[in-house]
Amino acid sequence: MSKPIVAIVGRPNVGKSTLFNRLTGKRIAIVEDTPGITRDRLYAEGEWNGRNYTLIDTGGISMDEEDPMQAQIRIQAQIAMEEADVILMLCDAAQGVTPNDRELADELRGAVTVPLFVVVNKSDNPHRDIDAMEFYSLGLGGELYPVSAISSRGVGDLLDAVVASFPPEGDETISDETVRIAIVGRPNVGKSSMINAILGEERTIVSPVAGTTRDAIDTYFEFEGKRLLLIDTAGIRRSGKIQGTVEYYSVLRAQRAIERCDVAITVVDSIEGLRDGDKRVLGMADEAGRASVICVNKWDEGRKGILSENAGKNPMRIFTQTLRDELPFASYAPITFCSALKSTGIGAFLETAIHAAENHSMRIPTGELNRLIRDAVDARPYQTKGRMLKVKYATMAAVQPPTIVLFVNDPELMHFSYQRYLENQLRKTYGLEGTPIKIICRKAAKEPGDD
Repeated sequence: MSKPIVAIVGRPNVGKSTLFNRLTGKRIAIVEDTPGITRDRLYAEGEWNGRNYTLIDTGGISMDEEDPMQAQIRIQAQIAMEEADVILMLCDAAQGVTPNDRELADELRGAVTVPLFVVVNKSDNPHRDIDAMEFYSLGLGGELYPVSAISSRGVGDLLDAVVASFPPEGDETISDETVRIAIVGRPNVGKSSMINAILGEERTIVSPVAGTTRDAIDTYFEFEGKRLLLIDTAGIRRSGKIQGTVEYYSVLRAQRAIERCDVAITVVDSIEGLRDGDKRVLGMADEAGRASVICVNKWDEGRKGILSENAGKNPMRIFTQTLRDELPFASYAPITFCSALKSTGIGAFLETAIHAAENHSMRIPTGELNRLIRDAVDARPYQTKGRMLKVKYATMAAVQPPTIVLFVNDPELMHFSYQRYLENQLRKTYGLEGTPIKIICRKAAKEPGDD
């Protein structure tokens, strides 16, 4: 299940960034006693009482129509609120209720369908708690939460209530047999067209304007008797280019989709070729430990461009080699080619995605695993600084992705190149195409004769 999202909103200079830092336990947001200092939107992970959540810090919402930044800040805050599972409206006990507070409350009243908490910051003592009662006049209902973001006073009670309002864990009723597929990629690479081709109907808006899709859309369907859940996502742009724009939240949504999927399909535009954004998207899936498939879209047009520059050569082989050279960290990801507009190659990449999901869940019997590792070590012993690496035992600790724990005489002797060698032996025997493999070294119990 994806993590609940909590959005902090409020007028300028009420302490949103200070509360953001307090709730995340890190100094991420810049804090300064100047209205409007938060312009780049921030998000981070938080945890309370065993529940993880994503926290969004939004810019201060002002009703000053002459401020050129306000239109963009309000758009960003609105998107954050639409995405949120819980909204915290932050106010200032020291200043009391202001016209800005009332106008923001009027906007929220009736428009918000998720739990809304009125949080009165700078309540540093019981006298300020009394002052905070004035904010009941906003008419937003529910209980007020006086807090001091600086000293943490009242923050625990607020978090108790916020976490209690989260949807129950595990409320997604998806069977173990369902393969969850997320379609991810840079804006305008054809993700929505691909989903339409998969489903055979116009389920999502298709537009040549980059960034049209801003929400994830889940759709169940069946393919060759297999039940699949398709997750559409907004396009992902490089972080340095999206601060302060609508697409910033598209990245957050894509990350949530990747968290929820079994297989991430990274869509690459064959006409534009591989871009840094494509690498970033694939890196997100790799870091999350999800199975990956690279789908080269618009191939009907892309192959023409390659052929025009490389007469007599195989364009698919040329493009594949480019991807392999530029994406060494994802060498396990199979590459497929399709044209979403012409609905060609769709079945092939779905078959590839299902196969990747099966590999992602593969469990290797302990006996087989130990024999394979022992044979690999015997065939190519590893020694460094006069000491021999000894692998005493191997076990498969988890799947999705396949995670193997090696108990060795000294974990510091394991070099990344030798770890890659062992990974290659696993892939040589079991395939495991489409899934990353995690290898973890632990110190084994010392035995007589060990160095």
